[in-house]
Amino acid sequence: MLIVLTVVSLTSSLALGLVYEYTKGPIAAARLAKQVKAVDEVVPPYNNNPVQEKFKAAVPGTSDSLECFPARQDSVLTGMAIRTFSSKGYSGEIWLMAGFEKDGTIRNLIVTDHKETPGLGSKMTEPRFLQQFLGKNPATFTLKVKKDGGAVDGITGATISSRAFCQAVQVAYETYQQQSHGSRP
Repeated sequence: MLIVLTVVSLTSSLALGLVYEYTKGPIAAARLAKQVKAVDEVVPPYNNNPVQEKFKAAVPGTSDSLECFPARQDSVLTGMAIRTFSSKGYSGEIWLMAGFEKDGTIRNLIVTDHKETPGLGSKMTEPRFLQQFLGKNPATFTLKVKKDGGAVDGITGATISSRAFCQAVQVAYETYQQQSHGSRP
């Protein structure tokens, strides 16, 4: 019995290891393609390689850092994509790719990953919710739901998800401001 169990365990471990080695390349390529597509959709026109120029920036006031993707046209910064998140979603972390124009105006937002309730918090991926952020500059547009004194129409029945979304965008904006006024880009 012990020999059979050992053989089964070793065979299973070997098979799992081979499957991992075989699939890790395609998985990494798919992740990179998803990242490139998200950056393309949120930043202004560029002729550099934002993914190749990505860097990590500290989130002001925390020990976290975000990935920043500078978009340049002939070496001049035209905007930036920032991969941001909030851990305060109803069902856990919400990940976004936030794109900013050079002046800090929100160009586009894409939800890249979430586990929010289907039909409620998941509505943050719908154009009806996202449109209210586009073309707004967080310097003058309060990134809080109206219930909290802000300018954002929250999702009915999903206030926690709406707050988390706003927080993620606010953190991205603050990080962008820090980087665009600092020495990095």
